[in-house]
Amino acid sequence: MEPIPTAPHAPYDDTPYALHPTLIPFVDPWSYELVFPHDPRGPRIARTTLRAVLGAHELTELSYRAELLTSELTTNSVRHSQGHAGVRLQWRHPVLRVSVWDLSPDLPEPYRPAVGAEAEAGRGMAILELVADRWGGCAIGEGELGSGGKTIWFELALAT
Repeated sequence: MEPIPTAPHAPYDDTPYALHPTLIPFVDPWSYELVFPHDPRGPRIARTTLRAVLGAHELTELSYRAELLTSELTTNSVRHSQGHAGVRLQWRHPVLRVSVWDLSPDLPEPYRPAVGAEAEAGRGMAILELVADRWGGCAIGEGELGSGGKTIWFELALAT
């Protein structure tokens, strides 16, 4: 019986790089993105993902503030928008930028102190104003993920 012919294969590369890729240097830029459906679990999943990414890149110093702000923005997306939303994490040493986008074209109102101790609306924007090193937002046009929408972003700088 003749052997079954097989296609030629490239020789196996067992260099250390093939088995264990080199970690991205701390100062090199990177980016991660998460898209989630219109679901109240989305903000928790976004926080968990953010915590994992920052931990893997040894940026835990930024975790508390980044999680707080990401939670506020993703919760607003679920509460005030219909459809999916997303979070993008971008590192440009020494600054982390987190962008949250959704399909609602309505930009949040500028922060104005609420009347009365019981007022709850607008607290997320107040927290953003107090905790972020920089923040902003813009409307987005039609794209592959739908028509319209907005992005709200914040930046946190690593202490030097």
